[in-house]
Amino acid sequence: MSLSLDNAKNIAKVLTEALPYIQRYTGRTIVVKYGGNAMIDEELKNSFARDIVLMKLVGMNPVVVHGGGPQIGSLLEKLEIESSFVEGMRVTDKRTMDVVEMVLGGLVNKEIVSLLAKNQGKAIGITGKDGGLIRAEKLLLRKSDTDVNADGLDIGQVGKVAAINTEILDTMKNSNFIPVIAPIGTDSQGNSYNINADTVAGEIAKVLRAEKLILLTNVAGVQDNAGRVLTGLTTEQVDSLIADQTIHGGMLPKVQCALEAVKSGVQRAHIIDGRVEHAVLLEIFTDEGVGTLITNTSL
Repeated sequence: MSLSLDNAKNIAKVLTEALPYIQRYTGRTIVVKYGGNAMIDEELKNSFARDIVLMKLVGMNPVVVHGGGPQIGSLLEKLEIESSFVEGMRVTDKRTMDVVEMVLGGLVNKEIVSLLAKNQGKAIGITGKDGGLIRAEKLLLRKSDTDVNADGLDIGQVGKVAAINTEILDTMKNSNFIPVIAPIGTDSQGNSYNINADTVAGEIAKVLRAEKLILLTNVAGVQDNAGRVLTGLTTEQVDSLIADQTIHGGMLPKVQCALEAVKSGVQRAHIIDGRVEHAVLLEIFTDEGVGTLITNTSL
């Protein structure tokens, strides 16, 4: 009997802690980039779906943008199509782009929609090609930051965001559906481009003036040189951590995406540990969170 009472008290404590966050973020848009281990582990996939459905249920407007690199790589291997990478980006010829569209726009996107439906959520899966959501242009890699006038390296149908048309997202929000977006865009000639999912999530968060941008990753968050997770960071502090190379390597593009979003009007950006069950809810609804928070003002 006492065990049941203890459990009930724990539930009440959790709900009490969550209440002010629910009140604060009701009606607000929260863009979540879904990727990494959270997309592969079955328990993590289901906990993520429940998190997103609960957010919608309590009045928030979640928008999901997903990746799918491992799934793309797996199918390319089965089809015996060779993969190569430049600066971490997949060189994307026409055959590879066909596979990217099949995996991101078909397999992965519809699996996420199905997971949300399984947990009583209403979702619609789209790519950036639908409704002209993402206007893209070819991404050319510069050889160095000083080569601003160089033509750049062409790595195929890899793109960057030129513009976001929010009309389709506004329609879904007003119809109570959760948008699930695959990061594929088209240019003015109708050519398709594979775009980094973090970048797409950041750009969508900016144009929607989102309250939060949440990037799921496979590490605990931004860490200092001693391995401690840093949080409650201002944009100025993040700039300093980049300058002294505390933030470097694979974490740098993700942090720069979050930093640019916050500097462009998104209230808060979070880089969180997607290996933790219910990571999204823990970051939004608890005082401690499970990752790194970046804001424009000191907390």
